[in-house]
Amino acid sequence: MPELYDVITMGRIGVDLYPLQTGRPLARVDTFGKFLGGSPTNVAVAAARLGRRAAVVTRTGRDAFGEYLHQQLREFGVDDRWVTPVDAYPTPVTFCEIFPPDDFPLYFYRRPKAPDLEIHASELDLDAVRAARVFWMTGTGLCAEPSRASTLAALRARDRNGITVFDLDWRPMFWDADSTTSDSTTSDSTTSTPTARYREALAHATVAVGNLDECEIATGEREPYAAARALIAAGVELAVVKRGPKGVLAVHRDGTVADVPPLPVEVVNGLGAGDAFGGALCHGLLAGWETERVMRYANAAGAIVASRLACSSAMPFPYEVEAALAAGAVTSRPTGATP
Repeated sequence: MPELYDVITMGRIGVDLYPLQTGRPLARVDTFGKFLGGSPTNVAVAAARLGRRAAVVTRTGRDAFGEYLHQQLREFGVDDRWVTPVDAYPTPVTFCEIFPPDDFPLYFYRRPKAPDLEIHASELDLDAVRAARVFWMTGTGLCAEPSRASTLAALRARDRNGITVFDLDWRPMFWDADSTTSDSTTSDSTTSTPTARYREALAHATVAVGNLDECEIATGEREPYAAARALIAAGVELAVVKRGPKGVLAVHRDGTVADVPPLPVEVVNGLGAGDAFGGALCHGLLAGWETERVMRYANAAGAIVASRLACSSAMPFPYEVEAALAAGAVTSRPTGATP
């Protein structure tokens, strides 16, 4: 029998190099902090911080940055047994600029190809993927082969067992230029458009999570309620539409609707908030909470990380989320925030 994990995520990993000064373009930044990065990897970290047994399926370069990522995963309590090296490509690095409250440009260095897109289906531990209580995959995993085929193989192995989350995670710069024109009218999953690939994955997912841009790529719908209904029509049981400063909308196939406002926060860096939200979403779903409670908890986790500089190391512990919920806001800048 495979070991049982609460959460297994699959996809992007890399090193985040974040400025230690805010409000400056990269050309004027003098010092940087180095952090574990990559959205699905951060989701695993967030889940582990909340007490869940988590692992990530991904690949790094066979280099010093790859070694650093293994060290960080172990320190955060995330199982790294399925994090393997690729000889041909370096570990990706991502820079950002920090202009609070709402401007955080990202600069991805994933050339000539990111190792995390070299996940092969033959190397997957499908028994473990199938047995995990939550399996989390992302839209980026569908952008290139062999990652696309491997992600779909993992979804098929799940066969909608347990909780299977599709993080829509739309990053157009990762897709080939000739595939980024979305055709929201076709149902032909053999085409190479992102929309077709997303629909193929949605048929195997039980939960979909995305912002309005991502929902539009997946469904052709941008109005939140219409997007949620379209995601459910595509196959999921629960559609979670993130609306930034307007909060989050969650619609369940059974008719349950939760429209939850954001938690007030003084934003330092908003880039990790969605990953904290994802880890807390997994935690709440595993706990069997009602939908509105899950969304409020996930919102609070995201707000806490938005008040901090980093992503992975900023993920909150349960007592911090409970304190923010009790206060009705993230009321103080936590230790480790940008100076």
